[in-house]
Amino acid sequence: MEGIRPTHATPASMPTNLLLLLLFGVRVMAICPPMCTCSRGHRAVDCSARGLAILPDSLQHNIHFLNLSHNRLQDLDGLLNHFDHLRTLDISYNHLHHLPVGLPRALWDIRASGNYIRQLEKNDTVYHWNLQNLDLSHNLLERVVLINNTLSNLQSLNLSHNKFWTVPTNMPHNLEMVDLSHNYLLQILPGSLERLPKLSRFYLHANRFTSLSEGVFDQLDGLQLLTLGDNPWACEDEENINHLLTWMQQTPAKILGCPCYTRPTCGEAHLATRRTWHSAAFTEPPLGADARHPGHRAPMQ
Repeated sequence: MEGIRPTHATPASMPTNLLLLLLFGVRVMAICPPMCTCSRGHRAVDCSARGLAILPDSLQHNIHFLNLSHNRLQDLDGLLNHFDHLRTLDISYNHLHHLPVGLPRALWDIRASGNYIRQLEKNDTVYHWNLQNLDLSHNLLERVVLINNTLSNLQSLNLSHNKFWTVPTNMPHNLEMVDLSHNYLLQILPGSLERLPKLSRFYLHANRFTSLSEGVFDQLDGLQLLTLGDNPWACEDEENINHLLTWMQQTPAKILGCPCYTRPTCGEAHLATRRTWHSAAFTEPPLGADARHPGHRAPMQ
């Protein structure tokens, strides 16, 4: 008596729906959310300007780039923490009142301009040791609490167009660019600019400075560009303004908007050649700005 031969399922004997699931299952996982556009093997996802009030629920977990800008998102807390491969997140020009809780720790670039964020707490960035660029421009920020030894790779910090009265302290030591233009800055507290050896571009124009403490920029050994224009400098107060004018004559940095001078550029002492900077308005547009949407919404006051 012959033994019973084991049977093996073959494509011909499988139900059609099971066969289709096996053949196209991987592709199903790679489907782009219908309201978004995807590229780079579905790892770059653009969901900007779609009128979204909630996060699309069919995003792949291995995406690298996610653009959610120019939508109506109000709360993303805990919704993005499982995107372990995400490097760039653009959530600018939404209705967020704080930086979302639980953002992926692998992020290199966070763009959150044009929201209603009023403060940044230390826990908002405590685990972002990979972060290189942080854009919080065009918000309602009055204070930020930074821990410099956790943001050890942060190179660019854009805090322009907010409501700061003083320069934030304890800024990360590897910063190369800080933009604090278009705020309400009146002073730079002692120690605010300590341990910033790599800071090369510092934007302070369009604030409310009348004078600055003596030696306030002395520790910025890597400074190459400083903007001071459009501030109400008290040029008649010689006792408080002369030390700043003297420093400007001695610094190798290029200064745009020289206090109490009619010419727009000064500094650059002892330089054999003059640097050329690509900027007519002193600084680059916010990282989250989208050229396709020239009419950016201003945050509510």
